[in-house]
Amino acid sequence: MIVGQQKPIEELWGMLKDFKKIMVFGCNTCVAVCHAGGAKEAEITASLLRIRAAEEGVEMNIEHGACERQCEPEFFMPSIEKFKAQDVILSTACGVGVNLMSSQIGDMPVYPGLNTSFYGAVPQAGVFTEVCGGCGNCVLHLTGGICPIVRCSKSLLNGPCGGTNNGKCEISSEVDCAWYLIVERMKKLGTLEKLFEIQPPKNWGTATAGGPRKIVIEHIAELEEKEENKATVEVKK
Repeated sequence: MIVGQQKPIEELWGMLKDFKKIMVFGCNTCVAVCHAGGAKEAEITASLLRIRAAEEGVEMNIEHGACERQCEPEFFMPSIEKFKAQDVILSTACGVGVNLMSSQIGDMPVYPGLNTSFYGAVPQAGVFTEVCGGCGNCVLHLTGGICPIVRCSKSLLNGPCGGTNNGKCEISSEVDCAWYLIVERMKKLGTLEKLFEIQPPKNWGTATAGGPRKIVIEHIAELEEKEENKATVEVKK
């Protein structure tokens, strides 16, 4: 899941203080799970902004709402008429939601209410741990299911380095050495010999170095195009 954290109210106020009509709009999927940007958090953020506006003696109309997912237009487009009555949308979705809404709702500014942090796992309630870097060329089958790209502080593909100490990373005694975890895991799996196999260089072209990435599921895209063409023909009739 995508994990984020709420921006401090001081930062939000600095972004929004010159607007009169504000919609705080939440996302009820990933960022709701990490208690950062769901409907409840959007409502709380709106309340905090109202309090701040009252303290500053500034007249503002601040509304709040939410949808299931801001990363898909079909979920937020039903609220488009509400958006038109605003001066700005404060999105408490991840950066994906902010980007997509910005591209879909015309000249209405969409500001981020969160800092998108990482792709994470939830090992226990209230704890979110970064485990995936989204590099687009997964090597977990070679490393015991533990990602060296994001869990190693140096993103080493041939660790451990000389900085590991009793299973911890040199940057902090609180940070596990990813390659220590990999070796121990592969011992348990009985696959340690795989680490001695020479692998070709990793293809980093699948990561963000090649620019923004896009995946097209052909049969769905073709079906959608046919439906749009059919609708166009019926309108012309």
